[in-house]
Amino acid sequence: MLDDEYFMRQALQEAHVAFDMGEVPVGAVIVSNQRIIARAHNLTETLTDVTAHAEMQAITSAANVMGGKYLTDCTLYVTVEPCPMCAGALRWAQISRIVYGAPDEKRGYSRVSAHLLHPKTTVTTGIMADDCADLMKLFFARFR
Repeated sequence: MLDDEYFMRQALQEAHVAFDMGEVPVGAVIVSNQRIIARAHNLTETLTDVTAHAEMQAITSAANVMGGKYLTDCTLYVTVEPCPMCAGALRWAQISRIVYGAPDEKRGYSRVSAHLLHPKTTVTTGIMADDCADLMKLFFARFR
């Protein structure tokens, strides 16, 4: 059985793709029944779209695979804590579980309210947090 660290490594691979593109390195995968059904990374610069966060891209892709807008039996793995916009979208999608690596001290949803998520959504934090945070630090040191 694949574990949280395995799937976070997959999300981290997506974050590296974003890094290589000059995008803020956030990566995400959505899993259903131990199978990755969506992979995504930030595309805000590429698409000149402030809503093109990794989580938003992954939600759209997963909904297409699932054939509906609800992701009630799915887990999102994302390298950095979702922002309030993404938390709201995840609430509407009714995702069952969110696993994130590094907290976002400035823009994470929990800075606003943990209640942005669906009441049935469970959250696991800190999976590969150092690896996820280190990639973000490297990006901002190099590109900004």
